[in-house]
Amino acid sequence: MARWECAIEGDDAAFDRVEDLMVHQAAEHDRIECKVCGAVVPDGYFAIRHAFDEHSRAEYVRAYDATAAEVRRREKVKEVVEDVADIREVVDRLDE
Repeated sequence: MARWECAIEGDDAAFDRVEDLMVHQAAEHDRIECKVCGAVVPDGYFAIRHAFDEHSRAEYVRAYDATAAEVRRREKVKEVVEDVADIREVVDRLDE
């Protein structure tokens, strides 16, 4: 089974469960500021989720100078994570 890799700022940590990766990203990495609205969010999945749930593709492309391929890659990451992750578990663990 493929492992879930962090890949934030060269972090090569890998996890068997996507939920463990999400907790790692939210707890172990600095939060980042959204270039569209200024909200401060955890890096990794949660930053991607914020960008695509709260803003249009066009806003994202303009703010991050992103290519269509970069947008598609992040949308795919969001889709894959949401297909397998138990988001409630992640939120509960982060609230502890």
